[in-house]
Amino acid sequence: MNWLEYENKAIKNGYKAVCGVDEAGRGPLAGPVCAAAVILPANTIIDGVNDSKKLTEKKREELFDIIKETAISYSVAFASVEEIENLNILNATMLAMKRAVEGLDVNADYAIIDGNKLPQLDIPCEYIIKGDAKSMSIASASILAKVSRDRLLYKYAQEYPQYRFDKHKGYGTKLHIQALKEFGPCPYHRKSFLKNILK
Repeated sequence: MNWLEYENKAIKNGYKAVCGVDEAGRGPLAGPVCAAAVILPANTIIDGVNDSKKLTEKKREELFDIIKETAISYSVAFASVEEIENLNILNATMLAMKRAVEGLDVNADYAIIDGNKLPQLDIPCEYIIKGDAKSMSIASASILAKVSRDRLLYKYAQEYPQYRFDKHKGYGTKLHIQALKEFGPCPYHRKSFLKNILK
């Protein structure tokens, strides 16, 4: 497994600041979508980093600070529930990714993006399907995005405890759907995602 294959290929082609980009929160019924961009120093492997979905919450929290300390630059950005409703989830995800790349305080000159679509960036980029399991910088971005979004959902849980956002992070679990049927949606819910649930 070569975690640096895509980064090194870009560096070999003359790029100096390669950023990995990933998102968290495309599927949930509530909350924004979050994206992160990470530029790591050349040839850097961070021990323990993997696709955020394969790690425990405790491990992601530990790695969150290590990634931030190790990175040359990192950026986390969101697209709001309103933007998801207005643009659709795919376009809102692309917008969050674009914001994350543009928010880096070191300008990236090449981006590797998790998934099968590219956001509109002013720099060359490529997408990598399942990139969070193949690229160290994308996997690092996936952890930053996931932890940042989860922390936001914990705040929502304090504001609207009846939905138990702390348990499911907005995903459509049985617990969440029961709460929706009992209390109806709150302002953080994506109304267009609820059509089949709240018939």
